[in-house]
Amino acid sequence: MNSEIRRILEQVKEGTMDVDEALLQIKEEPFKDIGYAKVDLHRKVRQGAAEVIYGAGKTPEQIRGILQVMEEAGQKRILITRMSPEAAEFISRDLPLNYHPEARIGILGSIPEPDGMGRIVVATGGTSDIPVAEEAALTAEVMGNDVKRLYDVGVAGLHRTLSHLDDIMSANVIIAIAGMEGALASVLGGLADCPVIAVPTSVGYGAAFGGLTALLSMLNSCASGVSVVNIDNGFGAGYLASMINHMTAKEAK
Repeated sequence: MNSEIRRILEQVKEGTMDVDEALLQIKEEPFKDIGYAKVDLHRKVRQGAAEVIYGAGKTPEQIRGILQVMEEAGQKRILITRMSPEAAEFISRDLPLNYHPEARIGILGSIPEPDGMGRIVVATGGTSDIPVAEEAALTAEVMGNDVKRLYDVGVAGLHRTLSHLDDIMSANVIIAIAGMEGALASVLGGLADCPVIAVPTSVGYGAAFGGLTALLSMLNSCASGVSVVNIDNGFGAGYLASMINHMTAKEAK
């Protein structure tokens, strides 16, 4: 059952919320049409996480308008991805935005205490992969996860990877981020007993083809348990890792 609906029902059971208020929260307008966007207000109820604003291609004014709707609906923590410095400066004029320029992520509200089952490890092949890694790590942290960063542990110096075996083997989910030939995902997939989410990056010389070489390499990984998201999609990896880290076993009927 969706975690948000479960929370509402548990509050009714405990007597901290009456039935009419619970019904109102569940039946609230599912989206609001503001012309240039239809803001999904029911996503947290359906999926356990509120809608995330994709900032690329939106004007600062459009982002501000969407934020206003989400705030009015009671959303206290909002994530904005691929946000330009200009949009961040505009929003910061009247809202307490926490902007991370390297990851191009804006966050309204505080980072919550981790409530996932375990730790998410975010590992990069090189320093050049860190912007994508930070997008993944911050996304996971905003969604309530304990995140461990292992940066510049690529296969060109395998001893760097092996020096973090304890972190790798104790992880609940690993996000492996690499450009060039993208071999890091297979190495980590062969060491860990947890899901590995591979993120190819556009880092590399000419024959890397903007991340296509790493993407195909990761898709052809010989390690079991490796899944792959799109090139430079740190957000998608962080979101998926959070979903895995928040799964609970369903009781047998």
